[in-house]
Amino acid sequence: MRICSILLFLLLNTALYGQRNKVSVDKAAAKEAYTYLLDFRDNPRAMMRALGIRFDVAKVSKVKLRWNNDLARAAEQRARDMAERNYFDHNNPEGIGPNHFIVQAGYSLSSDWLKKRTANNFESIAANHPTAVDGIKAFIIGKGSPGFMHRKHVLGMDEWNGSLQDIGIGFVRVPHGAAYKTYMSVIIAKHDW
Repeated sequence: MRICSILLFLLLNTALYGQRNKVSVDKAAAKEAYTYLLDFRDNPRAMMRALGIRFDVAKVSKVKLRWNNDLARAAEQRARDMAERNYFDHNNPEGIGPNHFIVQAGYSLSSDWLKKRTANNFESIAANHPTAVDGIKAFIIGKGSPGFMHRKHVLGMDEWNGSLQDIGIGFVRVPHGAAYKTYMSVIIAKHDW
């Protein structure tokens, strides 16, 4: 019985280790998505036409998002974790939400945003898009995003999301062995409010 347990443990660890080796972080794709989002916020009318969609462009925030390495590190960790452990959710399998990972990556948040273990006030996620730019486009179009919550988030289309200033994007690729080929986390936040 003990030998079976040890073999099962080794087999599972080997499978997990192999899966982790397959996941690759694509920083260039993340930066391309950031640039696309900045362009969209700068000229939403033209970008909307290119996507073949219509909505009230007056609500798109003019706040210029700043790339933040701490948020990028948190977003990469989130995307990588989803890919390596084959889940797709704002909370990891242990029930911990993005706010905690943001702070662990070095970005300071008010302690009020950490009271709830599952808290997510800053993250949008996407999966199975060929590029990170395609993921951002899906958020904006509303594909797979009930109520267009992701559009509001990435374009800052309400008072809360429009006040957020810092951004980090994590985009990872998985050749095989996970439910999806790509995973993306977009974290847009600010320190004080």
